[in-house]
Amino acid sequence: MTEPGKNKPPSLAQSFAYAFEGLREALRQGRNIRIQMGAAVLAVVLGFALRIDALEWVLVIFCIGGVLGAECFNTSFEDVVDLACSDVHPKAKAAKDLAAAGVLAFSAASLVIGVIIFLPRIMNLLGW
Repeated sequence: MTEPGKNKPPSLAQSFAYAFEGLREALRQGRNIRIQMGAAVLAVVLGFALRIDALEWVLVIFCIGGVLGAECFNTSFEDVVDLACSDVHPKAKAAKDLAAAGVLAFSAASLVIGVIIFLPRIMNLLGW
């Protein structure tokens, strides 16, 4: 992304700054991403508390990054659709619903992975 009115691309530091601005905007705009961040924190705390192994950490981190990334894409997509289409158009609604469905699918798969990783350890800890 180039800055408005400039021909050269931003520096690496500026690119990171833009990305963090985007994350702040996603957290400001979206109730869902704040809930997902809470779930991510819970997963990390459980991972440390239950001493999951390296492969399980890879899966947990992949799920966290995937869900948060999907939510950021969904939020940006919704913003672009809203900008392009001021009134409710059936195709705009369908596009936004499809983007939300993508987040839902990734979130559901991540939940299943979390259950597979954490539930046996929790049950073992409780003596079940």
